[in-house]
Amino acid sequence: MRSTLALFALALTVSVPAAAANEPSDYAAALADAQRPAADKERDAARHPAELLAFAEIDPGEKVGDYIMGGGYWTRLLATAVGPQGKVYAFQPDEFIAFRAAYGDEQNAAVAGRANVAALRGPVAAPPFPEKLDTIITVQNLHDLYLGAFPPDTAAKSIAALFDALKPGGTLVVVDHSAADGSGTTAANSIHRIDKAAAIAALTNAGFVVEAQSDLYKRPDDPRTANVFDPTIRGKTDQFALRLRKPN
Repeated sequence: MRSTLALFALALTVSVPAAAANEPSDYAAALADAQRPAADKERDAARHPAELLAFAEIDPGEKVGDYIMGGGYWTRLLATAVGPQGKVYAFQPDEFIAFRAAYGDEQNAAVAGRANVAALRGPVAAPPFPEKLDTIITVQNLHDLYLGAFPPDTAAKSIAALFDALKPGGTLVVVDHSAADGSGTTAANSIHRIDKAAAIAALTNAGFVVEAQSDLYKRPDDPRTANVFDPTIRGKTDQFALRLRKPN
């Protein structure tokens, strides 16, 4: 009898496949969305959107935040990826709109015609997400929290707000321009970069656990000392990608 039970348990074990990892091909519909502007599609080669969405493990039906959404590139992709049963909260900080009014216009354009996307505005350190989220994505923005125009505690408050906005077990995906090793956050104000080690320290100090890192945007030829807006390097910077989890 005992051997029969053991064989039965083994059969159960081998008959249940492990959950498949997200694959870039899962997001073909998001990339092919007819509502995407031509300018977005032209940036796909450098931004590797399908690969990043797979790295972020975005699934249909999820509630996702696009923190500091910029021009809406990721907002539009996320809207299709989460599907009609999901929700995307596209957050544009008041401070950014005050600096450049077009950010408000771009937010409006990204949300228009998308029933599953809601536009949010508020202080950069207090994004008003109305419900707990499965995932938050922020791309090329973490360094902005260390700009001299903001109070010194802006980064700590912002990261804490993102931690609070996630469900237990939720994930934060961060992509940003790499600064030289050991430079900390000092390059944020001058060349719009941040040292990966400093980013990890700030995020883990807030309670996040690093779950995975990706070399998707690894570009060894970038010396990591030029301003990211320098025409010789723009669009070709070395960047890090992190997936962090809020513990259950």
